[in-house]
Amino acid sequence: MSAPSAQPPESGRRPWIVGVSGASGTPYAAAVIRGLLAAGEAVDLVVSRASRLTVLDETGLPFRDAHATEDLRRWLARGADGTPDTFAPEVDAVRHWTPGDLAAGPSSGSYPAKGMLIVPASTACVAGVALGLSKDLLQRAASVTLKERRPLVVAVREAPLNGATLRQLVALDEAGAVVLPTSPAFYAGARHIQDLVNFVAGRALDAVGVEHTLYRRWDGELAGGLSGGPPEGLSAGATASMP
Repeated sequence: MSAPSAQPPESGRRPWIVGVSGASGTPYAAAVIRGLLAAGEAVDLVVSRASRLTVLDETGLPFRDAHATEDLRRWLARGADGTPDTFAPEVDAVRHWTPGDLAAGPSSGSYPAKGMLIVPASTACVAGVALGLSKDLLQRAASVTLKERRPLVVAVREAPLNGATLRQLVALDEAGAVVLPTSPAFYAGARHIQDLVNFVAGRALDAVGVEHTLYRRWDGELAGGLSGGPPEGLSAGATASMP
């Protein structure tokens, strides 16, 4: 095996690594990538072998190493409901790494990444990262991110969760990762599936300090889409905290 490539991205900007595992929820990954690009960030992308089947199943689109730029452009141009997304960025700031390349840049702590987001994270991925298995580039990059004390977001997408996975998520939290369940909120007046997807993606970007406008933040007032106002005797804030 050759020595890991620790060359900086061609853009000269330190990238965020986005790992896509095989869990359902690939629209979350697309929304995170769109949000990073809209913020002017560079992205290093690792799409696991298993996730390619999920991308195909959820979008009808392939993701091929030999056509990664073309396939990514088509993927990002597609909303969660299959309609064209209103923001379809150019992908020049995205660098694709094959998941089996354990000599790739993100496999080394000297590679100048800002941090990593695993979106979505399957329970198998959670286990691999928590146990430090480094079975592929996605797991290795996550292990490097933790050991270098860089931000790591693990957007787990599974329900219900068994005890083993819960313990592994606690271990990741204790190691410094942000465990972010892909659970959208509904107070922002969501009208489309993409609005719910954008909320989760936005919370992932919040966790790493990247500015965005993916969702309407709570400001103490009910969203315009919620008609009728709060029940008599309840404030908007109290309504937001109701079970």
